Amino acid sequence: MKDSYLHKGLRKKLVQTIQKKGIHDETILNAIYSLPRHYFLDKAFEEHAYEDKAFPIGNQQTISQPYTVAYQTQMLQVEKKDKILEIGTGSGYQAAILALLGARVFSIERQEDLFFRTRELLDRLGLERVRMYYKDGYKGLPEFAPFDKIIVTAGAEKIPQALFEQLAIGGRFVIPFGKESQRMLCITKNENQEPEIIEEGDLFKFVPFLKGTNRSKIND
Repeated sequence: MKDSYLHKGLRKKLVQTIQKKGIHDETILNAIYSLPRHYFLDKAFEEHAYEDKAFPIGNQQTISQPYTVAYQTQMLQVEKKDKILEIGTGSGYQAAILALLGARVFSIERQEDLFFRTRELLDRLGLERVRMYYKDGYKGLPEFAPFDKIIVTAGAEKIPQALFEQLAIGGRFVIPFGKESQRMLCITKNENQEPEIIEEGDLFKFVPFLKGTNRSKIND
């Protein structure tokens, strides 16, 4: 796994691009600069890895564009040692960014072959702060709750109650909300354990948030 001067130069330009779009948190910008995005993409897309675009990663899933990753991360307001639940590991890029910010990441992936592929990559990168689970994201990980922060990387038409219950009081829950396109919302849990929208962000387009798991054909 090589990270050349060319890659680093392209990452620097990528950071400048997302900075111009409104990402101002220096810790996030530094994490994006330090993390080789081409590691998370198929070789066929490697030369385009530092364009601010989403790319397919198989299983009808995508790696989000870097700006979207940065936007959700900035809204999440990550602090060191935060305990974060991520729904939708995908390529592992978002989880890796959270880990580089010092968070402990518990990440769920519903696609079995994507789960194994991404887990292997994260292990090779030595990202011990990320723990992956092949499970139904709608159910979360109640055995590890409560979480300081929860991030969903798929478009949801409703807020799953099981996930909200796993949020700590005063925590932050970032989720793309809507059907055709999604409004980025940040929700907290007040002292009465009720949801409150504390921030309404921009519109995005995500793959849909689906229930259940999807086993690989090899195991069928």
